[in-house]
Amino acid sequence: MNGADTAWIIVATALVLFMTLPGLALFYGGLVRARNVLSVFMHCFAIACLMSILWLVAGYSIAFGGGTSGLWGGLDKVMLAGVTVDSLSGTLPEILFFAFQMTFAIITPALIVGAYVERVGFGFVLTFSGLWMLLCYAPVVHWIWGGGMLADGGIFGETGVKDFAGGIVVHETAGLAALIIAVFLGPRRNRTTPPHNPGFVMIGAAMLWVGWFGFNGGSQLAADGGAAMALTVTHISAATASLSWALWERIKYGKASLVGLVTGTIAGLASITPASGFVGPAAALLIGAVAGILCQEAVNLVRNWLKIDDTLDVFAVHGVGGIFGTLMIAVLGSGSWAAQLGGLVIVGVFTAVVTIVLIKVVALITPLRVDAETETNGLDLSVHGERAYDMSS
Repeated sequence: MNGADTAWIIVATALVLFMTLPGLALFYGGLVRARNVLSVFMHCFAIACLMSILWLVAGYSIAFGGGTSGLWGGLDKVMLAGVTVDSLSGTLPEILFFAFQMTFAIITPALIVGAYVERVGFGFVLTFSGLWMLLCYAPVVHWIWGGGMLADGGIFGETGVKDFAGGIVVHETAGLAALIIAVFLGPRRNRTTPPHNPGFVMIGAAMLWVGWFGFNGGSQLAADGGAAMALTVTHISAATASLSWALWERIKYGKASLVGLVTGTIAGLASITPASGFVGPAAALLIGAVAGILCQEAVNLVRNWLKIDDTLDVFAVHGVGGIFGTLMIAVLGSGSWAAQLGGLVIVGVFTAVVTIVLIKVVALITPLRVDAETETNGLDLSVHGERAYDMSS
């Protein structure tokens, strides 16, 4: 065990949890109508709780167990069987590696929340998220990070898929699942209402930015120069994408908005994520500059051309950003085109199939969408019996 590595990953674990609670919750919560903000908080918080338990029960074993098939890790580490305070994963206590990866298993299904807010049933949220994490996310983790079929020495030969912190594992899977759910749900009854609290959006984005240092810097799994470089390029990409998004807004619409600026931040963070362990500051500047414009145009494509109500643009920002960053690894010469493209296609098809099957199965158990009256009145009071704001008190 290395004490410095252990100390850094303890901090990184806290930072990644901070991304979901409260970062993502505030970012998403500010973007919806006031009558639905508590439901967004509820979704993020409940998903964090449920994924933590499921990761302990089976998720970690599926992702990082000792399975030799290349398809999944098996069940040898169910309930952390055989893992003690003395067990090591590289230079880290294995129990810490478990906790660090658990925070990734929390935020990935939580990202999908943005696609279905304001119209989805709470029972569906929990049932789908739990099954999706176990049956889609965990196997993909094994394929790329757990020594499975897409890793080095797998089906793409000596150089496998390069995905430092989750461009494919986190952002492509969550983005595609979000888009598919949005298609099955259909559009909201009222799509024209603006974000009820842009201040929440900015605060949440700022928390995500800070937490992302743990997300990308922690993925080095060591306290060394590689972690410092990953942290630095993450920051540069986020800063550049924020400005390129705002500038592109200014050119197209005559005004640059706060919500646009901070959405650009998230686009830059998602885009640098897979490449953060393989590129330097100049490449991060390029990735961020393109991401701010590319993801903004993807929002326009999904909303206005495809007419899909992915409410908070999960696919356009996270999905497109993660895919773009994954391809930039090949563009910049740090990975093979065959592996990067092949990994995207294989994981994309697998995610789509699993997501569609789960939507249909879970819809047989619990309603996918709330009724019209509940949607009109808002989920906060109708589903959870609470209001976010009581102006009379």
